[in-house]
Amino acid sequence: MIIGMLFGVLFVMLFLGVPIAICLGIAVCVAIVASGNLNLLPAVAQRMFTQADNFTLMAVPFFILAGNIMEKGGISKRLIDFIEILMRRIPGRLSCITVVASAFFGAISGSNPATVAAIGGITVPRMKQKGYPEDVAAAVAASGGTLGVVIPPSIPMVTYAVTASVSVGTMFMAGVIPGLLLAAVLIATNIVICKKYDAAENGKVTLKAFAHSFKEALLAIFMPVIILGGIYGGLFTPTESAAVACVYAFIISVFVYKELTLKDIYEIFRKSTVSSAVVLFVVSMSAPFAWFMTNQNIPTFIASSVLGLFTNKVALLLMINVILLFLGCFLETQSIILLVTPILLPIAASLGLSPVALGIIIIINTSIGMITPPMAVNLFVASGIANTSIGKISKRIIPYLCIEVATLLVMTFIPAIITWLPGIMGV
Repeated sequence: MIIGMLFGVLFVMLFLGVPIAICLGIAVCVAIVASGNLNLLPAVAQRMFTQADNFTLMAVPFFILAGNIMEKGGISKRLIDFIEILMRRIPGRLSCITVVASAFFGAISGSNPATVAAIGGITVPRMKQKGYPEDVAAAVAASGGTLGVVIPPSIPMVTYAVTASVSVGTMFMAGVIPGLLLAAVLIATNIVICKKYDAAENGKVTLKAFAHSFKEALLAIFMPVIILGGIYGGLFTPTESAAVACVYAFIISVFVYKELTLKDIYEIFRKSTVSSAVVLFVVSMSAPFAWFMTNQNIPTFIASSVLGLFTNKVALLLMINVILLFLGCFLETQSIILLVTPILLPIAASLGLSPVALGIIIIINTSIGMITPPMAVNLFVASGIANTSIGKISKRIIPYLCIEVATLLVMTFIPAIITWLPGIMGV
């Protein structure tokens, strides 16, 4: 009865369009009242405060701020210009550049929509000038944006690490190979799909042009190196690295590139504050929800029920991915992580799947959800940039969706792809 009340209220309110944080809070309160143990109600506020009072979560607003500074400060543009010179001989050059630049930007911003907005805002107009159809250009930008949360550092990785009680550094390291693998398959897909719009160039790049472009992009290239190198070199924690990223991006944008104005700075801080508040409110509200489920042994009950229905490991792993992909169609990344992690952890443990591997699988699934209608945040951002309809982009995104799902399944059934690098690095 309590399980039905908890999830019944939750999904009814989600269906009605109520924000996820409010849904979580009201569902818990209703379930507590239904249980008859009103003494548990004060614990809702206590758990919210305890969850928010977390040093690790401070990385979230800092990474959001760093991504917004990069977008406005000219760092993204210089990075793209340099990659364009390196990839001029590749068919479908501009589409491939979008993927590579998205991977670089994702290594700093940790956000899918931010990656689409920052990189797509520059490459989509260039692709349209080159002869790419608007919907194709938008699909390329949207698919490239899925790398934003997979390439470390990543905001959802921080959220998962806090929820699952695993090391943020380990999660970051585990995301490197999956992120590069997804980037590689997207580049290969773009070469096949987009070569008819953008043929390879045979002309040579002068040493002077290369040197100038490299000089302009050097400080941008060093940014993810400084962040990740500092974390694994023991110079600072993931949270401190996010603050370093903000300071670095600000200094470069204001004093070196000189593209940030006072008006831009105000808008950047306003936008970052709003985005951070939304994320942190959802995370803090998830704490009483997860606590109540644990208090009532709900995750254990669901896990045992699922294991009773599916005894085959392959079927279980497929079911986990199907559920996550389905949720990704309707909910955003943070919400899914907070909802499913307590439930899936015991199931993963029974399958011999490490919490770190499970975390990467969840994050990739939710990232794919960003290009899967109706939620499809990446598609909405890309459609605005390309000035085309969601319907047209949805058709063009299908090949990218299929190849990403196929790559996800490979990593699901061969989790060593995820855990190998953290294992050899000893993190």
